This record gives sequence, structure tokens and C-alpha cells, in this order.
Amino acid sequence: RKALNHELSKLFNEMWDRDVNRLVPGKDYTIDLQGKAGAAQQGDSAVQDSAARHLFHNVNEERLKNIKTFATFISLLDNYETSTSVAEVVTPEEIAENNCFLDAILATEVMKLAHEYLLKKKLAKPNLADFKDQLYDIWFQLYARKEGDRPDSCGFEHVFVGETRRGKQILGLHNWVQFYLQEKHNHIDYKGYVARKNKTRPDKDDQVLSIQFSWKGSVKPIGSTFIGVSPEFEFALYTVIFLLSEERVTRETVKIEEYELQMVVCRHGHHIGTAYPVLLSTSSE
Repeated sequence: RKALNHELSKLFNEMWDRDVNRLVPGKDYTIDLQGKAGAAQQGDSAVQDSAARHLFHNVNEERLKNIKTFATFISLLDNYETSTSVAEVVTPEEIAENNCFLDAILATEVMKLAHEYLLKKKLAKPNLADFKDQLYDIWFQLYARKEGDRPDSCGFEHVFVGETRRGKQILGLHNWVQFYLQEKHNHIDYKGYVARKNKTRPDKDDQVLSIQFSWKGSVKPIGSTFIGVSPEFEFALYTVIFLLSEERVTRETVKIEEYELQMVVCRHGHHIGTAYPVLLSTSSE
């Protein structure tokens, strides 16, 4: 595995410490891990179900409604046609919602830390309006997932909302709020947790999980996600890694709190293709 990136670890821990909007496990939400997921391949339509109940036992929705970054984030989740190859239509209302969300996260300490760090590296514009344009382009600018097709995707849709390909494959969907809301509407079926090699089961306070689930008729054999963190925290992490590298796929090993993670960010031209955390170990082991 790649050596630990100490500079990014320091930055991301500062962000973690200042993420005042992060929900507290056991207080603001509880998860119910249940059984360990069985083996599965991408595209399976039926797999063993090791979890009869939902992953999210409860979430304090009042907090989600009353925290501006969560509220504006949730308003974006219904703006997308999840099937790739169907062109996205972006309405003026949706553009306004994207802007409200970016305004809300740019007002947070977490995004201020990201901006300051990127300024030092000469990777961001000093003026906040220009930085916001940069973020809009990285996350919300539409592109075609496959060459020459209609613009059917964007970084935000892929990472935070999730997409399906030909009804057989789940792409993205690495966000816990979207997972919770889809599960609440019985669109997602949680199949169990995915344990790492030589690791006992995760515990209910873990804020990074690997899970298996089905959504819209397909199975995601393993999906990893932060749990309980604010949208600005994920946005900040992925944006920093994206801007630091020109590579098509960037993997950075960082330690945030007790979690040793490999942060994976893939680019699609000037935009984010996908981004997610992979849990390597926790120091509580």
C-alpha cells in the first residue's frame, strides 16, 4: 500500500475537528449492521441477504432539515435521471439549487480550510466567487460517461446520488444521506457489511463502512462510504485530492481520526468521475 500522506492527513483531521455539522453516532443516528454480506459480483440481481432490517435504524431528520448544508444538499438529490445514456436536463431551478448548496458549504469552516490549503498550492482562485465557479465546473458540469454519448452524468450525480448502467450495474452512490433516504423509501435493500481481511465486524460507531446493497434491481457487491459526516466534509476532501493531481486515478493513503483510508478520486477530463474512501484499518483494532 502507498505510504501515508502526512500533509493531507493533517489537513483532513483539521477538517474533521471543525466539521460541526457532522452527526454523532448513537445520538443523532443509529445503524444496525446485522450480518456479514455474502460473495457477489457486480450486476448480480439476487444475492444472499444477511440483513433483514434497514442499515439505518434511525436518523434525526430535524437536524438534517435545520442544518443548511444538509438541507440544500438533500434538495439536489432528486434532480437527476439515474440511468446513464439518458441525457440530463438541467432546469433553472436546479442551477439555483446547485448554487444555494455551494453557497452553504462555502460558508463552513471545513470548506474554508480546503480553500486556504488550495490557495497555498496555487490551485484555487483567491476570490470566493471564482472558487465557487471552479467547484461548479468540477462537480456539476455535465459530461457523457462514455465517449460521444449525450451528457448524462456529472461528478455530483455519480458520487452522491448514484447512477445505473443498462439496469444491470450500480455506479457511484457513496453518500450516507442518499443511502438513508433511498432505504427509507424502500428503494435500497441493505444486504450486510463487508468485512476486511482479518478484521472482525465493524461497530456501530464506525464512521466509514463497506457495505453491500441492491438498488433499482442491481447489486453493488461492495460500496464504501463515510457515515454521519457533513456534505461539506466529503466535498472538501474529494475536491482537494482532485485538484492536487492530474492523474486519471489518484489514490492517497490518509489517517483521519482512527481510520486509515485510501481516498480514491478518478477524473473525467476537468471533472470528477468518481470519489470514495476505502477503509484500510482502524487504530481501535
